[in-house]
Amino acid sequence: MNSARPLSPQQVRFFHEEGYVIVPNVFDPSDLEPLRRELHQEIGRKARELKAAGKLADLHEELDFDHQLAALHRDSQENGEILIRHLEGLRGGGFHAPEMFDVIAHPKMLAGVGALLGTEELVASSVYRVRPKLPKIGRGVVPWHQDSGYFATHCDEHLIVTCWVPLVDATVENGCMQILPRAHLGKVATHHTGGNAGFLVIKDEDLPDDPRKAVTAACPRGGVVFMTNRTPHCSTPNYSEQIRWSVDLRYQSALVPNNVGLWPESLDADGKADDAFYEKGNVACYPPEADFLVGSRLTPERVTTYAEFARRRETYDRTQPNFSAFRRWPAQV
Repeated sequence: MNSARPLSPQQVRFFHEEGYVIVPNVFDPSDLEPLRRELHQEIGRKARELKAAGKLADLHEELDFDHQLAALHRDSQENGEILIRHLEGLRGGGFHAPEMFDVIAHPKMLAGVGALLGTEELVASSVYRVRPKLPKIGRGVVPWHQDSGYFATHCDEHLIVTCWVPLVDATVENGCMQILPRAHLGKVATHHTGGNAGFLVIKDEDLPDDPRKAVTAACPRGGVVFMTNRTPHCSTPNYSEQIRWSVDLRYQSALVPNNVGLWPESLDADGKADDAFYEKGNVACYPPEADFLVGSRLTPERVTTYAEFARRRETYDRTQPNFSAFRRWPAQV
């Protein structure tokens, strides 16, 4: 796909019926190369910091992007976890280079998401995850869940599109996702805390369908797996010898509750700016993070720049209250 064009009507229909669609050619693989290169450079920068602090001996600089982090983790799990947390994009800290923003705001991505949402007024979330699934390391295995399990309950009936973007070919061997088709049509299932690596988990008996009906979401580099916020999915082990790199991004219509233009100091513990906003449902679906306008036909002058994106991420990380507008899931026993 050399130009930014929306998904076909057949792909859009499949997404709404099945809860997902795998589009193998959203990007040219070269579109993702700047992000791969910057992530690799960021690993080197952070590793040199650790070496200067006396925590790390071998930088493994001879290894490429698909292998260096795994070697650093093998040498020291502690250092490896520091590097993973630095990269993953959680909250305002971590990795948020311009190359990351360029993928989030890429016209090819926005064309695809806009077709699924049926709008050109697009909000993106500063919540994204850079996911390096290391070879034969259990940390990267994500249990069954729906993304709505992490969101406030008033957004259950809204469509929020998760875009899973592999930075390598995602295969069964290196740990691609499993998805339960058509299971997005019901309610949000009961989740439990205490899953692998702190993730929420849906127990098999609470899944909306038999996990044996799951489909394998293999996807080449340049492709995207689009899912709804109620689509049950999990991530499988990496049995290969290289890292399975991916990022996941989130988009919604500007009509869905969001905190665009709001700053954390103006929000109370429920994530609302005032009662009027709250009564209109204008409490973000995930209030700890900054939403931003990423595409607009009506008000293109309000579309967020990279500098504003970075400032919003950093400000929310530094000053936000501990918002309480979330589900209280039971602990896994």
